[in-house]
Amino acid sequence: MPQNTSPADLAAVIHAHDQRRRRHPLLFACSLLLTAVALILLFGHLARVRQPGTVFVTTDLQRGDIRLLVTATGTLEPTNKVTVGSELSGTALEVLVSSNDRVRKDQVLARLDARKLTQQTDSSRAALAAARAKVLQARATVTESEATLARARNLQQLSAGQLPAGADMDAAVAAVARARANLAGAEAEVAAAAAQLQANETDLAKTVIRSPIDGIVLTRSLEPGQTVAASFTAPELFVIAEQLEQMKLKVSVAEADIARVVAGQDASFTVDAWPERTYSALVTKVAYSSTITDNVVTYQAELQLANTELSLRPGMTATVDIRVAEAKDVLLAPLAALRFDPAAGTPPTTTTTTEKKSFLQSLVPGPPPSEKKHRDTADTATATAADSRLWLLRDGHPAAVSVSVGLNNGRLVEVAGNDLREGLSVIVRSTGGTTP
Repeated sequence: MPQNTSPADLAAVIHAHDQRRRRHPLLFACSLLLTAVALILLFGHLARVRQPGTVFVTTDLQRGDIRLLVTATGTLEPTNKVTVGSELSGTALEVLVSSNDRVRKDQVLARLDARKLTQQTDSSRAALAAARAKVLQARATVTESEATLARARNLQQLSAGQLPAGADMDAAVAAVARARANLAGAEAEVAAAAAQLQANETDLAKTVIRSPIDGIVLTRSLEPGQTVAASFTAPELFVIAEQLEQMKLKVSVAEADIARVVAGQDASFTVDAWPERTYSALVTKVAYSSTITDNVVTYQAELQLANTELSLRPGMTATVDIRVAEAKDVLLAPLAALRFDPAAGTPPTTTTTTEKKSFLQSLVPGPPPSEKKHRDTADTATATAADSRLWLLRDGHPAAVSVSVGLNNGRLVEVAGNDLREGLSVIVRSTGGTTP
């Protein structure tokens, strides 16, 4: 210490040192407080930045028509298809039609070799003539026998029974009976010969194969010179479809859908050959019997359709939509809107919703502002889970509206309710987000 320091200066220095020592704890405490406040503000801001929010995606209710469709697949067939065969065996002499040819009823399609049947027919005709000649002979014999018997009886009356002898009378009576029996036999032979001739003529007519209906030849399985063998079953020579301007469509309907399909319903279908075209049809028959394939139960439905342009052909595969129900001029909502439930997804908070907070609440991060509202909404959703509801976005929060539902085509659903109108926005889903 310097020698020239006075006691007063020393006292002043000591007093100043004591003052600095007393102020140091206060400054230190203030520094700690400011640091804590800064950290709280920083962590609170970060928490709010990372706090997830919910962005609701909405769509407007629209008014329109809705149809409930049952989809099935099947094949096109002619309204009436006839297989033409031959009951006779023989060789084809000529075939007069080909596939796709139009034919008329009774038109000649082909001819078989008929020489053998012609000979048999001629023989039967000769046998019939011989049988008829025998009938004439038998009738003459009957006439002769009856005359002989009449003379014998006349003589018996004139001779007072003396002539002729009894044996001669018996012989005359027997001769008449034999003559009449021979006549009956000859007449039976005529009938048999006539029947045989008719059978041969029928077989001879069958050598000419004719069309039984008006239509179009689908297939031809006979060529000139080909041998036709009709031993047990009639061989298939031609397949004729009756006027393809009208056709039928047989489809297999799933077991779950068959209860809604009835005769008289309209339908539309497409085929692979013309994918850009849609054809109309009408359900005419629904089978009660089922078909089981690989443990899958289906029922057959038959539809009638017009094919005036002949663009459709038998055997084509068709995909059919049967209109089993329809509602016109109704409110329609996406099916996703009915499935939306805030309680099952992200809490329904929005980035635009704010609540009044005190200064201390703003310093300390807490739960999301709408956590209580989310819990209330979840409770409400659980309590009314059995009801059909749509969720509207009101003041940034979802609000449930009870509705009654109608037809559902898998994408849109018919809805009705007192609070619904066309153009009203409904929530279809929510997505998570962050506040800036």
